[in-house]
Parts: sequence; C-alpha cells; structure tokens
Amino acid sequence: MNKKDPIHIKFMQRCLDLAKLGLGQTYPNPLVGSVLVYKGNIVSEGWHQKKGEAHAEVHAIQNLKDKSILGMCTLYVNLEPCNHQGATPPCSDLIVSSRIPRVVVGCFDPFKLVNGAGIEKLKNAGCEVLVGVLEQEAQEINKRFFTFHLKKRPYIILKWAQSTDGFIAPLKENRSLKEPVWLSNESSQTFSHLWRSQEQSILVGVQTIIDDNPSLTTRKIQGSSPLRIVLDPQGRIPKESNVLLDEFDTLIFSTKKSATTKEVVISDFKKILEQLCALLHQRNIQSLIVEGGSKTLQGFIDSDLWDEARIFTSPKVLNEGIKKPVFYGKQKSSNLIEGDMLEIILPNPEKER
Repeated sequence: MNKKDPIHIKFMQRCLDLAKLGLGQTYPNPLVGSVLVYKGNIVSEGWHQKKGEAHAEVHAIQNLKDKSILGMCTLYVNLEPCNHQGATPPCSDLIVSSRIPRVVVGCFDPFKLVNGAGIEKLKNAGCEVLVGVLEQEAQEINKRFFTFHLKKRPYIILKWAQSTDGFIAPLKENRSLKEPVWLSNESSQTFSHLWRSQEQSILVGVQTIIDDNPSLTTRKIQGSSPLRIVLDPQGRIPKESNVLLDEFDTLIFSTKKSATTKEVVISDFKKILEQLCALLHQRNIQSLIVEGGSKTLQGFIDSDLWDEARIFTSPKVLNEGIKKPVFYGKQKSSNLIEGDMLEIILPNPEKER
C-alpha cells in the first residue's frame, strides 16, 4: 500500500470530515472518524461522538449490515486505534477479532498508553497496516490533543477584535456603561460563541470583568459553555459580576479567598501562566481561549504560550483607545465576514528576539 495513493487519500479525507463532527463533544478524547471500504466503496462509517461512548472504529464495524464481508474490507481511521482499556474496550482488539485484513491510519497517537502500541498489536495479529496518509491533516485536526500530550498544556487560542486603526477598546473615560464594547459585527460575534462551544475553557483578566461584566457563555448559539477562568491577583472581582452569579462554572485565580460559591485557586502569581497551564493539564483541560484585555493577551504572547490568534479587524475607527497586542506571527488564513476581516495567525518560530 502506498500512502500517496489517491484512493487512500480520498477515504482518509472522509475520516477527517467525520471526525470534525465531534468537535467540542469528545474531550478529553481525540477527534476520530473511520470508514470501512469493500471493493472500492464505503460500506460503513462512524465517528467518536462523545466521551465514554463508542469509538469511531466501533461505530464503523457495528454499523456494517453484512458482517460476512469484514474479512475482505479495509478499515480507514485518522488516528491510531487505541489498545488500552479506558471507558471503552480497546479498538485494536475489536479490529483483530473482526479479522479485518488491512488498516490505513492517518497518524500515530501521542498518548503514552497508545503511541505505536495499537499499530504494533495489529501487525502482530497479521493485519497489513499503512500509516501516514494525510498525516499533517490528521495531526492538525487533533492539534488540541497533540499539544496537550506533547507539551503538557492546553492548546491556547488568543482572540480579540480591533478597530481598523489598531485599538481593541476605547479609553475608560470615553465609556459610560459596564458592558462589552462591540467592535466586531453580529456575525463575527456568533463565530466567537461557536468557538467557545468548541473549546474547554476561556480566560480573561479581572479588569475585563470590571470594565465589561461579560458572561463568557455561548448564549448566541446552541452549545456547551466553556469553563470560565479569571485572573484576579488582588481579589478585585465585583460581587455582582455575571461570572459569579449564573449557573456556569468559573475558576478564579487569586492571592486571597473571595466570598463566592465559585472555585478559587490560591496562587502567589509568580509565573502564573505556567501555574495555570500546569493546573489545566492536571485537570484534563485540552484547550483554552484567551479573550482578555491587552495586558492579559500580551502576557501570553510574551511567555510564548499561544498556538494561534484569531483576530477580527472591524472597519470602525476609534482614533484613540487601548492598543492591540504586539506580536510576531505568520498568517494561516483570512476571510471577510460581512465587513470584518478575520485573520488566523500562527506563531512564527523564526521570529526575532
């Protein structure tokens, strides 16, 4: 088997398309899609839909109506089949017991309990295994999962909106209400709420809470709201803040215990971002959106703790205000959303220091 064969690429792409259907629902598990192919045609498929439920390979095998052809099928899956007992039995065992002769895999699983062992089990059982079809795309779709296991921290997304003249908010003296000042349009705001539903946590600094009193939920769409995190060194968060009064989870980092029912983590705030990443890794939080103000965003940038930035540039002009963060990166994509320019920026490993 050749990993550049157009047929393999075609069916692996279908696995990736299926895997994306689980985005935001499978944490802490990865996104996985799988198809069974018989005589050049897909005869069954499936994807991992939710933590604790059947994996993609199991769905594909169980959904096959005619089990008698399993011994003549090729199984495609974008991530190495698991070989350990978790919330569900090992997929590699099911593949072997189903006598599937050929398995095509997108990429290895970096999780220490898998990491090549699933493929080795298949080969030892006599399966013909091909690894590396659309490998980069397979790693990209599970960038959160890979970052979590390889870097021991969540995948970090910086997100902000800015005016066309480079400001992210007006000056405080020019504001009359304690509510968000929207630079982006309604469609862009809906995108932001969709992104929140896809990630496990969202973070702001306490000044954003004081100035804007945001809810940081997914109220504009149907979707789960992420864990909200507030960096509050001096315990300044107002008691009437939305993040303290509603039913959604909030985690507050502070040097002192606040009078709140929300969870407070006491920290000395020395290397606070490293402490934050370590705690989120310990709690199996694989992704974080940072929507804080300029100081909070710049802190992540200066600490090299970010994996992508999502920036809306509005046609609005402020003339003065709080300046956008300063950073170096390379553009991944750009799209116009009803007048707002959305840019996805990735870190530039060759940036000057």
